[in-house]
Amino acid sequence: MPIPAGVDLRRADAADAERLAHLQLDCWDEAYTGLVPQPVLDESRRTVDQRIETWRRRLADGAEVLVAESDEALAGFANVGAPRDADVDVDLELYAIYVRAAWWGTGLGHALFTAAVGDRPAYLWVVEGNARATAFYERQGFRLDGATKEEPEGLHLRMVWE
Repeated sequence: MPIPAGVDLRRADAADAERLAHLQLDCWDEAYTGLVPQPVLDESRRTVDQRIETWRRRLADGAEVLVAESDEALAGFANVGAPRDADVDVDLELYAIYVRAAWWGTGLGHALFTAAVGDRPAYLWVVEGNARATAFYERQGFRLDGATKEEPEGLHLRMVWE
């Protein structure tokens, strides 16, 4: 599936930190309202300055983050890197992929996934009950492996693509 018209994919840099933080929070609201406890979403908005600084630090340290930009606005992003879990036998973790709701169904998520992950075996964590995300990852070839972890936003399920 091609990149939607009018969208450019590029590697993020430190200058993108503030826009990335706000994009992430907007996408959380769009995807997670009603799925994760509202206090978690509310708290993320109250700590936006910390989130911006975290993004600045990650990007300055060379984090592998791709952004999708349309008309000077960020429409989505993907972040991959070294696995944080020792019990899975792949060399890449998809930390995050988010697309604004206005771009759902346009192929932008697939374009970000393809650019960030390609054909490299990978794994990710998805919030239980997030049917849209689970179906998206299943279409990319991911399968639940039975691993779970409890996080503030709820139970996370691991999906692996080998």
